[in-house]
Amino acid sequence: MKACVLHGIGDLRYEDVPRPVPKYGEVLIKIMASGICGSDIGRVFVKGTYHFPTIPGHEFSGRIVEVGEGTDAELIGRKTTVFPLLPCMKCSACQIGEYGQCRNYNYFGSRCDGGFAEYIAVPVWNLVLVPEALSFEEAAMAEPAAVAIHALRQAGVQIGDQVLILGAGPIGLMLGKLARIWGAEKVLLIDIDEEKIAFARAQGFSFVCNSLVTDPDAWVMEHTGAKGADLAIEGTGVSAGLEQCLKSTRSFGKIVAMGNPAGEIRLSQNGYWELLRKQLTITGTWNSSYVLLPKNDWTLAIQMMERKDLSVTPFITHRLKLSEVPGGLEMMRNHKEFYNKVMYIAEEK
Repeated sequence: MKACVLHGIGDLRYEDVPRPVPKYGEVLIKIMASGICGSDIGRVFVKGTYHFPTIPGHEFSGRIVEVGEGTDAELIGRKTTVFPLLPCMKCSACQIGEYGQCRNYNYFGSRCDGGFAEYIAVPVWNLVLVPEALSFEEAAMAEPAAVAIHALRQAGVQIGDQVLILGAGPIGLMLGKLARIWGAEKVLLIDIDEEKIAFARAQGFSFVCNSLVTDPDAWVMEHTGAKGADLAIEGTGVSAGLEQCLKSTRSFGKIVAMGNPAGEIRLSQNGYWELLRKQLTITGTWNSSYVLLPKNDWTLAIQMMERKDLSVTPFITHRLKLSEVPGGLEMMRNHKEFYNKVMYIAEEK
């Protein structure tokens, strides 16, 4: 089969590799859509995967075309997406179903081969079967949607809340849409990229600020009745984003740290005073909840897309062939053009 294989940092090659054979309890999926996550840029060009060679990609969907021994053959032909974390099932976190905190996990696209390929073998446990009416593109967006849902659960959004989101990328926009569905009175978005801001407005967001052009402190106060946001979600992974959340959240408000850090995250003395004097609560969010019922973030993401409560395809700005994925990553890395969600789409034959 064809795949995009990372042989070393910055060395991603479109080439022939052996097609995987499903083992006991596994299925073989023909990948039909695979999203490129912002983390894939750092994975490919900066820090690499956990070993080489590795096929990146952890946001994918497809159709089951083969099953291994001990697997129900009725799964063949089903449309599915995949929870990309492979837990050890032995540690204390796994024993209580908190797989995101597994101490010895594996992960598609970073620790083992992922979705930038024509086929992938996946344990049945990781399958998230989706309705036939849902497109492969929508199904591939279930992973970032589940991450956004998990962050909002951590935030504890309540009806009437004024929610501030730092970062207007794909997950930031999904957070905004979901927060409004959850009952937020107002969603405020801050970014430093004018094209992202224009794109957010085109997606229906009225309150969007370019913090390089407009004073974000004054802007937030203007739109929150001078009290600050009830809660803020930091999605940039930079120190300035965290500082802004501390300044812009009201007394006794809550901050959710979500953005993957691009480097050291440092807090100024004034930022620390904001935390103390306003008695703010800061919580982290990581990955998504899977299997635990009734709060399975993946199930909810699929249901919301199926009901048309959450529309995700407008976020997709680039649809690539598998052979174009290396060039797409270069484009994203160098910001050669505006993009939101970039996705590899296979032809259904």
